Amino acid sequence: MSAAKKYKPMDTTELNENTENITACLKKVENAAAAAAASTLGRSAFAAQNMNSAASTNGERLPNFSKLGGHHGEIRTASTTSNLLNRMGAIHNSKPGDVKKIVIKNFKAKPTLPDNYSEDTYVKLEEAVIAIQLSKPIKYSLEELYQAVVNMCSHKMDAQLYAKLKELTEQHVKRNIKIKELTGGSLDKLVLLEKINHWWLSFCQQMIMIRSIFLYMDRTYVLQNSSIHSIWDMGLDLFRIHFAQNNVVQKRTVDGLLTLIEKERQGSTVDRGLLKSLVRMLCDLQIYTSSFEEKFLDATNQLYKAESQRKMQELEVPEYLQHVNKRLAEENERLLHYLDSSTKHPLIYNVEKELLAEHLTTILQKGLDSLLEDNRLNDLTLLYGLLSRVKNGTSELCGNFNGYIKKKGRTIVIDPEKDKSMVQDLLDFKDKMDIIVRNCFEHNEKFTNSLREAFEFFINQRANKPAELIAKYVDMKLRSGNKGTTDEELEKTLDKIMVLFRFIHGKDVFEAFYKKDLAKRLLVGKSASVDSEKSMLSKLKQECGGGFTSKLEGMFKDMELSRDINIAFRGHALSNNRDVHNLDLSVSILTMGYWPTYAPTEVTMPPQFINPQQIFNKFYLEKHSGRKLQWQPTLGNCMLRAQFDAGPKELMVSLFQALVLLLFNDKTALSYEEILAATSIEDGELRRTLQSLACGRARVITKTPKGRDIEDGDQFDFNDEFTNKLFRIKINQIQMKETNEEQKATEERVFQDRQYQIDAAIVRIMKMRKTLSHNLLITELFNQLTFPVKPADLKKRIESLIDRDYMERDKDNQNQYNYVA
Repeated sequence: MSAAKKYKPMDTTELNENTENITACLKKVENAAAAAAASTLGRSAFAAQNMNSAASTNGERLPNFSKLGGHHGEIRTASTTSNLLNRMGAIHNSKPGDVKKIVIKNFKAKPTLPDNYSEDTYVKLEEAVIAIQLSKPIKYSLEELYQAVVNMCSHKMDAQLYAKLKELTEQHVKRNIKIKELTGGSLDKLVLLEKINHWWLSFCQQMIMIRSIFLYMDRTYVLQNSSIHSIWDMGLDLFRIHFAQNNVVQKRTVDGLLTLIEKERQGSTVDRGLLKSLVRMLCDLQIYTSSFEEKFLDATNQLYKAESQRKMQELEVPEYLQHVNKRLAEENERLLHYLDSSTKHPLIYNVEKELLAEHLTTILQKGLDSLLEDNRLNDLTLLYGLLSRVKNGTSELCGNFNGYIKKKGRTIVIDPEKDKSMVQDLLDFKDKMDIIVRNCFEHNEKFTNSLREAFEFFINQRANKPAELIAKYVDMKLRSGNKGTTDEELEKTLDKIMVLFRFIHGKDVFEAFYKKDLAKRLLVGKSASVDSEKSMLSKLKQECGGGFTSKLEGMFKDMELSRDINIAFRGHALSNNRDVHNLDLSVSILTMGYWPTYAPTEVTMPPQFINPQQIFNKFYLEKHSGRKLQWQPTLGNCMLRAQFDAGPKELMVSLFQALVLLLFNDKTALSYEEILAATSIEDGELRRTLQSLACGRARVITKTPKGRDIEDGDQFDFNDEFTNKLFRIKINQIQMKETNEEQKATEERVFQDRQYQIDAAIVRIMKMRKTLSHNLLITELFNQLTFPVKPADLKKRIESLIDRDYMERDKDNQNQYNYVA
């Protein structure tokens, strides 16, 4: 092709048709060559020669494109000859005992070629090779050319034949591939790449055709000489030397490829088939890594480095993560379509490094908190998936996740204004974080442990209060009147509460408030379900051991024993001919060691209350001599029958409320001072009782002047006009509401119990060690005590024990203590 002619790439259809023609010709060549060789050289010699050739194919070195020739003609001929010999042997061995050997002797004289055969054959093969290289018709049939190669090789002229073929191929590469056309600067990059691709495909097609003619030589002479290349490798080597290793051509080719890939990365459509073909050319020529891959990876780094810095400023974190995910998918597509598989690891590593690893801290600081706050599950899943691909990605994510939980949880726990909703907020927050760890972070154990550690950290930032509020939350859930909750839902809620309970250090605070609330539920009959109560008790026992729940279990036993005692008391009353209706009394016998400590209260009781108490006292003490009963009016409740203008009603009230209401049987109006003198109820308790009767929903008495607070001098009147659609009415029982005094008293009891535990631990340690330094004693105490304590508190208890002569300071070393036996 002259330089003046325009370049026209070969049509794909034409290329496919040429390849099919080559394959068909190869089959004909092999079949014809077998028949011709047998007739020219003699069947036996041909078979022997080809059996040697077939054996040579079992060597280590195999030629490329061996599959193009189909079945080997020479191997098939040898097999046929072998079968013929076997059949002949079967005929001679047909008679029993008559065994003969068949010996096939070599020709006495080796067949000779005609005169000038080698010169004529060289010319013929040279013409055929040049015609193939110039894409011109071949004068001779492929069968004839193949047989000529076989004959030349059979007569030891294969070395000269190989050298001649190599010379022709090198001349063709030098002559027909126009280096000047490629090194000119005016040629468009795309046109240049298309021209190179055309020459490469044409050269490959020509080498396949030439190799089909010289196939016999490729499978005999080449295989027997490890120092020379196969015909295909020889062609590639020459193409590499005279074309690809030209610095200018190589540079322009690689630059053109990088330009196309850059355009594709910017969103343009490019010819991926052209890219794939040229990349495969570089791989076949074994210059892919040195000439292309290094420059490609360098261009990739520069592109994504600049892009990541720009996108981090322009986009929010969710959008940036989507962009990174899209880029990674695109690069994987390029690997699939045209890049070599060896590039996969460095390419993906560099993309992840520039888009993710270099901006890891910024991504987490800028976007993680908002993703967690807004519960963006899909974005969090994507974030975890992307950061898992880079070094320290999950560790950094876990650390920032831990920091968010501590910061968010602390705002829930520390603020006193959120105390009413603290426990529910903690439960919701825990559920939210559990879902994120399970669904977004693939239940990674590292994140699960980090979640637990963060909750344990912030929930103990405020001493005692979370434990108290969790106990009260349990009381609210287990108290009757908690409508809209099934047993299954209640059980799940209790399980979640136990998770929070595990994080608390001051479990003794929880125990104190839980025991006090449980006592109220049992005594006032406000427990929603005995099964749920026992289920909660079982969970606490499993978590903290039997010692933690022994007193709580004792409370349930007391209630069961009290039911038996009440049944026995009614039977006793019937046997003594007493009016059972006048003794409608139910008594709960409480063991003082199991139940919360209740301050003894003296009130003025009416005769209708005193008489049943005296009868029960006599009955119980006769049955259990040596015991002492102490009545607790603060825990009592009763039912009163009241007559209003609208009709009779039954009022379920506390004992204090009953004492107040019974005063209105004698007078319709009473002052605060008169009620106080008549009942002897403590001032604060009386004010709360009157408030529940005169200012609540069921106002069975009226207050003058009106108002929410009870003041000195207030007048109270029986409300004859009271109406209610219910016959039996529950008036708010003040015992169910915890007062500030009760809360402070509970906290004081916990504090006092802790003092006893600290004292016992100090004495126990000193009794075992006899002598111990201050620092070691403090360390031992921190290890043994189950509640949070400050070193200053421990020091106070040590001084107290020294004052009480349980231990003493060493005379020679004031920082050391000695146990006093």
